[in-house]
Amino acid sequence: MNDRIILHLDMNAFFASVEQQANPALRGKPIAVIGSSGRTVITTASYEARKFGVKTGMAIWEAKRQCPQIILVVGDNHKYTCTSTRIFSMMLDYTPLVEVFSIDEAFLDVTHSLKIFGAPERIAYLLKARIKQSFGLTCSVGIAPNKLLAKLASDMKKPDGLTIIRPDEVSQIIDQLPIKDLCGIGSRMERHLNLLGIRTIGDLGRFPVDILKRKFGVTGQHLHDMGLGMDDSPVVPASDQDKIKSIGHSMTLRRDVSLRQDILKYLLQLSEMVGRRARRYGVSGKTVHLYVRYADFYSSIGKQQTLANPINQSDDIYKAAIDILDTIELQQPVRLLGIRLTSLKYQVAQLPLFPQERRKALMVNAMDAVNNRYGDFTVTFASLMDTEKKGSHVISPAWRPDGCQRR
Repeated sequence: MNDRIILHLDMNAFFASVEQQANPALRGKPIAVIGSSGRTVITTASYEARKFGVKTGMAIWEAKRQCPQIILVVGDNHKYTCTSTRIFSMMLDYTPLVEVFSIDEAFLDVTHSLKIFGAPERIAYLLKARIKQSFGLTCSVGIAPNKLLAKLASDMKKPDGLTIIRPDEVSQIIDQLPIKDLCGIGSRMERHLNLLGIRTIGDLGRFPVDILKRKFGVTGQHLHDMGLGMDDSPVVPASDQDKIKSIGHSMTLRRDVSLRQDILKYLLQLSEMVGRRARRYGVSGKTVHLYVRYADFYSSIGKQQTLANPINQSDDIYKAAIDILDTIELQQPVRLLGIRLTSLKYQVAQLPLFPQERRKALMVNAMDAVNNRYGDFTVTFASLMDTEKKGSHVISPAWRPDGCQRR
């Protein structure tokens, strides 16, 4: 653990900050980025809005109650992904070992970069200065002997902070911090640990590991290591990461729907989104998953169907989703729908042998080319033409910076 030097860089209020830089009239004001759906939630709030208690995931009505003067801005994913891609490219100037953790944060292993740039703090300050100069954005950086602690450190001083956890300071710094501060400890795990009397990171490190193993299985050892600030996981650049294992999209509907024809429109839209991504990555999948969440928000159902042959054509995914839907007796109006393609297989693109299938493939390729160039659903199915706004408008957690489209 003492041999590595890891940086974790986390952009501050990224979506909101990008919007404020793009529109000077928003600077210094409480804003919140939202999706385009009428029933969306707060995606990111500016620090001016956070002072009033506005938080990510908060309902719009609640945000307005907390901050009546809040300005709502519909998010622009193209703007965020392009900015993020350029920032991650900057990181490669300091080390080839850059692991994208999400659209606004990344790990850098700078262990072997110190001979060129000197102290890790210098690398952090150089990156912060370049990002500020190029984009007008701030970020917080954590420096530590491993990824777990670097992530923890970057959260300690926001916005625009720099925190260093040195190897000989680990136990002293983390001992009294709450366990929820550790990356990987969600609210459910926190509740389970609290029932064992574990409330701080120090408590977790001191708790008998054999009891953790009996309670949580193999995860118990990992939890014990986390409590001691130990993490051996390497920084894995995109070129070395495992191939994708699933492709999926979901969307919260503008209104609760009960009619089959309305549900089918959304399924077709989702099928096209999943199919396009599958074709872009050169994969096909044999298993289609359908997820339905009901109007009460809490009730849901998920089913899947495994096919004889792998597919990536949108209409094939759509047909499979309909087959699954027909096995479900809907108990309530539907609030959210999701489709996922798994059991993926990478394949070399080639035109089908039979003329009808060849024409279909050429048509799909032409649609993809236009939509890649001019934006999602520029060319789409006739039944979706009257849909006001298409797409989930949510950036996938698995997003990776493989370039941005020009418009």
